[in-house]
Amino acid sequence: MDFCTIVSETKRIINAHSRHFLALSVLFLLPLSFSFVVLPTLQDLLIDSFPNNSKIFVARTDFASQLDEPIISSKTLWLVSAYSLFTFFFSLCAVGSITYSVFHGFYGRPVKLISAIKSTFFSFFPLLGTVIVVDMITFAITILFLIILFLVIRGVELLGFETEFSSPYFLGLFLVLAIVLIVVLLYLQVIWNLSFVVVVVESKWGLQSLRRSASLIKGMKRVAVSLQLIFVIFAAIFLLASYSTVRLVDVSDGWKRWEFVLQIVGTSSFLMMVLLYNLASNTVLYMYCKAIHGELAFEIAEEFAREYVCFPFDDEKVPHLVSVVYA
Repeated sequence: MDFCTIVSETKRIINAHSRHFLALSVLFLLPLSFSFVVLPTLQDLLIDSFPNNSKIFVARTDFASQLDEPIISSKTLWLVSAYSLFTFFFSLCAVGSITYSVFHGFYGRPVKLISAIKSTFFSFFPLLGTVIVVDMITFAITILFLIILFLVIRGVELLGFETEFSSPYFLGLFLVLAIVLIVVLLYLQVIWNLSFVVVVVESKWGLQSLRRSASLIKGMKRVAVSLQLIFVIFAAIFLLASYSTVRLVDVSDGWKRWEFVLQIVGTSSFLMMVLLYNLASNTVLYMYCKAIHGELAFEIAEEFAREYVCFPFDDEKVPHLVSVVYA
């Protein structure tokens, strides 16, 4: 079982319900991908909204009056907050609806758009709680590494050595701790890769979903890393190509040119498909992980009461047999 197997199974499920997944993608993933593509334009708007501090300093000699001038305008804060809430909301809705649809499509059940949208209401807050737990753990680990760095510096000072932050020894220590921190966070990202699927499918959230994901992903870490790496590379290629184009065009005049708008729409569409396959492949990976741990066969036997199950997966929607073989 490898990367190609997961992607092939994902493709068959999506093709079997192409209109359904297209509708979900347009509802939740297209606004998300479009917001990512036009991010440079928003950044230009944010930069324009910052006050010119050098002019303020020259024009005003009173220090107290300078303090009255906000460093970041309220417009900028509102724009950043709105963008963050927008992307966060659509991300959770996309995860809930697409995971629900792929899970039912894997079993060959009928997949309905209304049911998929309703599933977002049931999974939204558990997903939100899981995200908060993950962020809290990530923050705690980062603080722990900063405390370790501080204790090392204080220990060196207590031994009578002078600490220079520009010295190669300090930079080397900081670099080593930073690399270790990144490796730890990436490892947690891998073993928690199925946590959102667990939230939607098994109705477990928070630490329960994280532990469940870490248990299921055993033996499939390389496949999970390969999936994430491939999709990240594809997304990065599309975004970098779009960003380079946006930067070359004036913000105000660019949207009046049809070729610029066409490229933005095309890039958003391709990125939408990358996000769709990323979410769907995670659910398929979850099913294969359950199969490896001997859980899928019992569910199939319970639902269909037979050893072999017919799944309408392929492009022509012709049923074929899928069986799980255990070594």
